[in-house]
Amino acid sequence: MRKPYAPQDVLLTGKVAVVTGAARGLGRAIAETMREFGADLALCDRDPIDGFDTLTLTIDVRDTLALEVFAQAVRERFGRVDVLVNNAGGTFHAAFAETSPKGEATLVAENFTQVTAVIRSFLPLMPPGASIVNVTSSEAHQAAPGFAVYAAMKAAVESLTRSLALELAPRGIRVNALAPDALPTGGEEAVRARMLDDPLPFEPVRLPPLGRLGDPAEAGAAAVFLASDLAGFVTGATLHVDGGIHAAGGWRRVEP
Repeated sequence: MRKPYAPQDVLLTGKVAVVTGAARGLGRAIAETMREFGADLALCDRDPIDGFDTLTLTIDVRDTLALEVFAQAVRERFGRVDVLVNNAGGTFHAAFAETSPKGEATLVAENFTQVTAVIRSFLPLMPPGASIVNVTSSEAHQAAPGFAVYAAMKAAVESLTRSLALELAPRGIRVNALAPDALPTGGEEAVRARMLDDPLPFEPVRLPPLGRLGDPAEAGAAAVFLASDLAGFVTGATLHVDGGIHAAGGWRRVEP
C-alpha cells in the first residue's frame, strides 16, 4: 500500500502558518522552527516582533477589531491559512481566594476566549488539509495550586480541541493540542520568581523524568509534526512535550 505521505512532506514548504504570541518564548520558537521547515508565516503579538521577514502585526488577540484587521491582512497577503497555532496566553501566580473577579476575567480572556475568537477569524481561510494546533499546558491535566483559573482555562482549550476535531473533520481540518512543560522561557522564569516571593505549601516538579530541562525548539519541532502531513491521521490528540512529567504524575526522579 502506498504511504499517504512522501518523506519530504514533513517540510512545510508551500504552507501558510499563523502563529499568535510569536514575539518570544514558545511562540517564537514555534515560528522559527516552522520557518526552517519552509512555512510562509503570519505572526502577531502584543509586543513588537523582530527578526522575521514576513507579515507581522503588533496586536492584542483579545481585541476583536484588531483581530479582524490581522485576519484581513493574512487574506490579502496569502489568501488562505494552512496552519493555525494558538499560542498566545499568560498567567500570574496567586491563590484562588486572592484572585479578584477582574483578575479572573483577565485569565479567561487571555487563555480561552481569545482562542475561540482567533479560530472563528481564520476558519473561513482554512482549506481541506489544514491544521489547528492549540498550545495548552501540563496544568490542563493536573492540579495547579496558585494557577487554578489558568489551569481551568487550559483544560477548557483541551476540551475545545477534541470537540472541534470532530466538528471540523468533515471539512478535512485537523485539530490537536500541544502541552509543553519544563521548557524554560523568560516568561516562565518570571512566574517562578513570583512563586518564590509569594509561596504556597506546594511546588511543581522541576526536573522531568528524562533528567534535563527541554528547549523551546523541541516544542517547535512537535508543532511542525502536528502541522505536517506526517500527522495526517492525527486529530483530537494532545502531544505532551514535557520530558515525561505528565506520565510521571506524582512520581519524582531521585538520584541514587
